[in-house]
Amino acid sequence: MDKAITFAVDRLEGDFAVLEADDGSLHNVPLTDLPHGMREGSVLCKESDGVYSLDAKEEARRRAANFALQESLFNNA
Repeated sequence: MDKAITFAVDRLEGDFAVLEADDGSLHNVPLTDLPHGMREGSVLCKESDGVYSLDAKEEARRRAANFALQESLFNNA
């Protein structure tokens, strides 16, 4: 089985979402190809069949890691 590709929704522009892959590359994807409930900051997985799905667990992990980093930066200032 092929591994899913993970993207973060960077921003919404008109009828497209700009997705950032883990390698930093940006991809414009029509909103109609993305799952309902997706928003800026959402984490999406693209399976080998081309279907995108929300990855709430990975999104929560990333948000917690970002919060911890912010806390460490502000507490050391």
